[in-house]
Amino acid sequence: MKNNKNAIIYCRVSTDKEEQTTSLKRQEEELLELASKMNFHVKRTISERASGYDLDREGLLDLLSMIKEEEISSILIQDETRLGRGNARIAILHCILKENIKLYSISSSGELTLSEADTMVLQIVSIVEEYQRKIHNLKIKRGMRIAVENGYRPDKNLKNLGDHSGRQKLDVPIEEIVKLKQNGLTFTEITSTLKGLGYHFSKATIHRRYQEYMEKL
Repeated sequence: MKNNKNAIIYCRVSTDKEEQTTSLKRQEEELLELASKMNFHVKRTISERASGYDLDREGLLDLLSMIKEEEISSILIQDETRLGRGNARIAILHCILKENIKLYSISSSGELTLSEADTMVLQIVSIVEEYQRKIHNLKIKRGMRIAVENGYRPDKNLKNLGDHSGRQKLDVPIEEIVKLKQNGLTFTEITSTLKGLGYHFSKATIHRRYQEYMEKL
């Protein structure tokens, strides 16, 4: 579990009606108060107007990116329906909880309490996802084995070996980082990919070098 006190406040209403504007403002005020009581540092407050059944929400997508790429420990919401409704709610909860993020709500007066039914569904989803990951890794392993049998030599494709073989590489492969980022990978995924190639840099270092590179463009 992440041990920092950085949090995101997420507020949502479904329509543009005037009373919904008041509700959105009230959500934000109550959640700021909750954050203060729990000594959270609010990194960002996200407020949006969108259906809870819709996954294509700018604020929601920003939230999911932040919990993957930044040091966030908690999300504060009025209640779980603010995240989503129906199947969308379960999918969003799964994405958040698998990142070891804690949810706090006004309705629970603290850490969000899920129903037994929701807990069971999320456990099933996690098990299915884990087996999907295992199958995916087995396919990669088989593909690599076949490639090697056909003459592919992974060691010929790794740079900076020689005197530094077996040790942390000194140069961050920025071109590879940019290419992976353009292909839609998160910095967590990029970090894991580069480790597989022998580049043992932290996610924070890779993120920082990427930002420095983009600022120079």
